[in-house]
Amino acid sequence: MNARHLIAGLGAALSLGTAFAQGAAGYPGRPVNIVTPFAAGSGPDAVLRLVSDKLGKLWGQTVTVDNKPGGGGFIAIDAAKRAAPDGYTLLQLDSEHVAALPHLYKSKNFNTLDHFDPVASLFRTPFFVAVSSQSKWKNMGDLIAAAKARPGQVSYGSWGVGSPGHLGGQQLDALAGLQMNHIPYREVSQLYAHVGTGEVDWAFASIPSSQGIYKAGKLKYIAVAATRRVPQMPDVPTMAEAGGPAALEVNSFVSLLTPKGVPDTIKAKINADVAKVIADPEIRARFDTFAFEPLAWSPEEITRNAQAKSKIYGELVKRGNISLD
Repeated sequence: MNARHLIAGLGAALSLGTAFAQGAAGYPGRPVNIVTPFAAGSGPDAVLRLVSDKLGKLWGQTVTVDNKPGGGGFIAIDAAKRAAPDGYTLLQLDSEHVAALPHLYKSKNFNTLDHFDPVASLFRTPFFVAVSSQSKWKNMGDLIAAAKARPGQVSYGSWGVGSPGHLGGQQLDALAGLQMNHIPYREVSQLYAHVGTGEVDWAFASIPSSQGIYKAGKLKYIAVAATRRVPQMPDVPTMAEAGGPAALEVNSFVSLLTPKGVPDTIKAKINADVAKVIADPEIRARFDTFAFEPLAWSPEEITRNAQAKSKIYGELVKRGNISLD
């Protein structure tokens, strides 16, 4: 009996392994849906639609984008979490959805990577320090000197509590020994309009979110929070070059994830095919317009980078007593 059970068990395991291999070879055999917390028309949405179109042509299947903004990302996350772990529902998230949510919503006891596996990276967004074009500040040294001279009075805006713009400001406070006043905005357009008029002193800004106000001549960038200059804005100095803390890097990376349980062979195929699509010249050209840095990380690299951000965010959330519960 035991021998028969052992043989039957081995047969079942071999059949399961064969099914997984066949599943990857035939994947996808039907339309794929990508859920995203980003609103239609946003930078991440625009990139995702282009990537989805290219994947659809590569796979010979329709790849749809399902926008579910709101709820701090949880509306999209909950929708994807309910999907079958078969590779036909993917989830687009940025690094803050993965690394910051557990610290910002402690009462939910939710860790994104407990429910999802990273499968493919898309891009990384650098953030610039934006001030009014009429501001007397020419560099980070000027900003820091003003904040030290007027504790609690220099203001910076962001697109929400717990956003990279907010946590980046917290990190600047910590590294430079400052105490600035954070002002969260609901509308990104209003945020940069107010930076342009001087109603808020400064803000971190990405190219797509601030380019309208910048091109209108109402904003200037005094630094990029990175260790290297951005090719699309070569005249903007790095944080260190502008007199700011060399250790301050503010960026966000966007990835695709699957619900836990998707076969490794399918996840590997998604990773390889997304990397192939990201290398397409048309997508690279679109990335350039947004100053997005294309990424081709392995799932392990995505996890490692998310964990590094999580450590930083955890310390900043605790320091600033930040909560979205």
